[in-house]
Amino acid sequence: MLVLLPPSEGKAAEGSGAPLSLGTLSLPELGGARARVLDELVSLCAGDEDKAAEVLGLSRGLRGEVAKNAALRTAATRPAGEIYTGVLYDALGLATLDPAARRRAERSLLVFSGLWGAVRIGDAIPSYRCSMGVKLPGLGALGAYWRTPMAEVLPQAAGEGLVLDLRSAAYATAWRPKGAPAGRTASVRVLQSRIVDGAEKRSVVSHFNKATKGRLVRDLLTAGTEPADPAELVEALHELGYTVEASAPAKAGTAWSLDVVVTEL
Repeated sequence: MLVLLPPSEGKAAEGSGAPLSLGTLSLPELGGARARVLDELVSLCAGDEDKAAEVLGLSRGLRGEVAKNAALRTAATRPAGEIYTGVLYDALGLATLDPAARRRAERSLLVFSGLWGAVRIGDAIPSYRCSMGVKLPGLGALGAYWRTPMAEVLPQAAGEGLVLDLRSAAYATAWRPKGAPAGRTASVRVLQSRIVDGAEKRSVVSHFNKATKGRLVRDLLTAGTEPADPAELVEALHELGYTVEASAPAKAGTAWSLDVVVTEL
């Protein structure tokens, strides 16, 4: 099972590990593409601060992120699973997983990133600021930039098993499974169900969406459940107590759509 996660906009403070070594990151075939984004980002942030803040979409209160990006090559690192914070990662609770679940997490979780393309939770990276929606002056929109290298690398990473896609729309642009991997992909949406004037109303709510996705992944990892395909995933989630409505693809080579319906966290 390969689980595709979005990163978090907010990152943990600088770590205490050795400076970045691109050659040690997972998916080493992405090394050249990573180096180009890193060079472009560091150069941008080492120059005009106002221009860098505009490109990165930073408010005045986040201007310190520009200097942080300028120092990425020498900054201390920490495991990616500690760098990413926020609602999804709080609910996932990597630090409190038992050893077996932690090993499954290190093997199956893949976090997408505007800077790195994608990393595993054990990869040592510095704290940074660069979303997939950024358009770097020399490379253009990062979502489009990553499509070619991702298309070459991700099918092999997906292997022959289930691909559980929990990414937000911006990060999904970097790689959309095609062919056989697409048929083994389940894209998950979380809906909040409420009763309004006696009738059920469903809506996508950011906090419920992120927290539920984090909890769902944690439950799968803790249970040791590794479904081989979307149909088995639906069964596994039902057994774990989730309300899931699945839409099988109308034709071969397209992903399943799963709605997880929640009323409260």
